[in-house]
Amino acid sequence: MKQNIIDDYNLITGPQKAAILMLSLDEEKSAAIFSLMDEEEIKEVSVIMASLGKVSSTVVEQLFLEFTDKISNTGSLIGSYESTERLLLKTLDKDRVSTIMEEIRGPAGRTMWDKLGNINEQALANYLKNEYPQTIAVILSKIKPDHAAKVIALLPENFAMEIVMRMLRMDSVQKEVLDGIEKTLRKEFMSNLSKSARKDSHEFIADIFNSLDRSTEARFMEALEERNRESAERVKSLMFTFEDMTRVDGQGIQIVLRSVDKDKLAIALKGASEPIRELFFNNMSSRAGKIVQEDMEAMGPVRLREVEEAQQYIVQATKELASSGEIVLKEGKEDDEMVY
Repeated sequence: MKQNIIDDYNLITGPQKAAILMLSLDEEKSAAIFSLMDEEEIKEVSVIMASLGKVSSTVVEQLFLEFTDKISNTGSLIGSYESTERLLLKTLDKDRVSTIMEEIRGPAGRTMWDKLGNINEQALANYLKNEYPQTIAVILSKIKPDHAAKVIALLPENFAMEIVMRMLRMDSVQKEVLDGIEKTLRKEFMSNLSKSARKDSHEFIADIFNSLDRSTEARFMEALEERNRESAERVKSLMFTFEDMTRVDGQGIQIVLRSVDKDKLAIALKGASEPIRELFFNNMSSRAGKIVQEDMEAMGPVRLREVEEAQQYIVQATKELASSGEIVLKEGKEDDEMVY
């Protein structure tokens, strides 16, 4: 049965109506309306515009009868980050638009403290561990207790207790101090989070190809090269394989070694090239390296599939450590290889 247009229309909230209006008008009219809003209103409408998705033309026509002819010609609307950013640039300066877009691409929440409450506790702990205890105490006092508890549990015990003591002794925080902390969080933490969250179609395909076994990945890559060599080269440049571990410096390799299962490491290195083996062994203690080498010799022949799965496990762990900011992956591949 055909859905009643009125029923659909009644389900639309006020902010959604405003977002649909902004998307349905031409850019100059939308820009003129944006110029009359304050920053919080712009953010609220922008968030909805960016996440609106597809809106049927019948819903749009019901909401904006005076624009029936124009809307009928264009059919439906699709709200996206790109269309939202384009409209904002018509009336706001580039830096302000960049700040707004970074915030709406990042974690959900109207205020900075709401957003922090929606960030993975590991990512937040990794950032906070480099801050002063007093600053961390202020930040944790502004988020929900259960989330703050998860963050504290991930910090070194002595450091965590210092933060707890600061929180116990903390009086009311001056607005200027809060504003300064919020500004720093937005500039340094949220900005990096939103940038890391951006992923174009080539990055997405590169991640998919990274998860395939070698023979399947090679077959798909060959097919992609036949259809679009430029896209294939872009995907190749974005892929991160076990051989690309040379893009991790010595300190990073040591962090990886502390994070991965040693049995899987031995299997992964069993089928690795000599430079990759040297990279890992040079960053182990003599005793640890000897144990891994003995394990590799003792296991005998290993199925290629097992080696690939172990290497993919190491790659995934490395990428997660890079995403959380614990290690850094150098850009490029051949030009940045480590030499020992």
